Amino acid sequence: MGYALKRSRSSLRLWRRLRQIAQVAFLAFFIYLLLEAYQGRVAHPWSDLFFRFDPLAVASATAAARTWMPRLALALITVVLTLLAGRVWCGWVCPLGTLLEWVRIAPPGGRVALSPGWRAVKYFILALIIAAALFGNLTLMALDPISILTRTTTTVLLPSLNETITAVERALYPLRPFQPPIDWIERVLRGTVLTARRQYFAANVAGALLLGGILALNALSERFWCRYLCPLGGLLALLSKVAPFRRVVGDDCSSCGMCIGTCPMDTIDPLRGYESDPGECIVCLDCLVECPRSGIGFRWHWGPTWREYDPSRRQVLAALGLSAAGVALINTSAQAGNPDPHLIRPPGAVDEEFDDSDFLSRCIRCGACIKVCPTGGLQPSGLEVGLKGLWTPHLVPRLGQCDYGCHACGQVCPTGAIPSLTLEVKRSTVIGRAYIDTDRCLPWADDIPCAVCEEVCPVPGKAIVLLEGGGGQGRGRRGNQARTAPRPQVVSSRCIGCGLCEKLCPLNGEAAIRVYSPNEPPPPFGYGSQLG
Repeated sequence: MGYALKRSRSSLRLWRRLRQIAQVAFLAFFIYLLLEAYQGRVAHPWSDLFFRFDPLAVASATAAARTWMPRLALALITVVLTLLAGRVWCGWVCPLGTLLEWVRIAPPGGRVALSPGWRAVKYFILALIIAAALFGNLTLMALDPISILTRTTTTVLLPSLNETITAVERALYPLRPFQPPIDWIERVLRGTVLTARRQYFAANVAGALLLGGILALNALSERFWCRYLCPLGGLLALLSKVAPFRRVVGDDCSSCGMCIGTCPMDTIDPLRGYESDPGECIVCLDCLVECPRSGIGFRWHWGPTWREYDPSRRQVLAALGLSAAGVALINTSAQAGNPDPHLIRPPGAVDEEFDDSDFLSRCIRCGACIKVCPTGGLQPSGLEVGLKGLWTPHLVPRLGQCDYGCHACGQVCPTGAIPSLTLEVKRSTVIGRAYIDTDRCLPWADDIPCAVCEEVCPVPGKAIVLLEGGGGQGRGRRGNQARTAPRPQVVSSRCIGCGLCEKLCPLNGEAAIRVYSPNEPPPPFGYGSQLG
């Protein structure tokens, strides 16, 4: 597409239509990959494709892990394209950007005219992310736009959609006319779009508020997030500063100002001869189509474009200092020094000494592993290890076990924070140890027969065995009668911590058998001794 296109309005409309088609196609592909990974034990090989094209994920993960990750090499394509043609990713590819373009909110009092200085905020957030990554912290990667959309769709939108449709089906199915369409929905959508069972996710309200807030900001300015806050947009904007293929104002421009009202990024400046900042232009082509005299076009042209809102040396140093102080505070918090003993990481995420520091320096909080977990057991973390582990995945067995026949989480992890283990290796990888609370376990506490944990244990040779009754007095309902019910015991050397026993323990509330981090000693008073 060259400067000559300014003379053909029909060709300009065609190019804009192609951009809109590309937006729809990339958003549909994003949703397809998400749904494809949402249901099965074997992940689609392209499940993390959008992250692999994300330069912010590459820059932050490489800085934090101090190593190059070949799986993310595709992001170099995005970098080269941006260096040549500007923020094409933001205007043509980004699924969150597409949603923001479609969501138009017109407040009663009209939009607020914000100072161009607000554009500096995204650069400051970007600097914080990169500086924190240099100190080994990736907490702020939760603000990556692909991470936000993946995480929110997985933990908020799809479960809410499933819950709503299921509730409507239950209400309408007794009415005969509604039975055929409901049967069709169950036959076609259940297992593809809708899960076969209800799923629960931690921090779903926080995720909904974050995405809802980003969409609501459109009431202040069109594509507010893209203009002022997006850290990935900030990185691409810096790269676009040197892009030689850019919007240029020609001699035919009549200074009518029509292009100003059509620019979704509000980057056309009448005081600069209606030029636009290449770092803010998303190559949407709207201004070209609306120009009545074809006075503007795109061509190969280069020139300095540094603006007053672009990052200065002082701002970069301030971000570096703030990140250093923030990481120091996070790493010295009480939660960081005494993490939750029930913090169970995905298979292979911790090393032989069960230290998750390397995992935390690689995990970009993308939520890809959470969306692919077939049991819903992988959950985004809260403050179990402090802010440094915020939104990293951990297993909550009471919600869902680590499926013995699944190794999908390692297949979709774009940075290798969760290694891609073969199913055979994954089945022998220890992620935790189970311990029995003898004060709650029915055979131990009340001499009531129960062998669920032993029956469901998937480990060959069983990591839970039953000891025959006798050799002690019962408690609870059976008073001082001799024990008759077989009592479960954990064979620690066989237990891998999959959590299926905790998931299916028949007690209400907290299970009588719980999985602990493997580096934790056996819980004290009230918990049965384990067999070696």
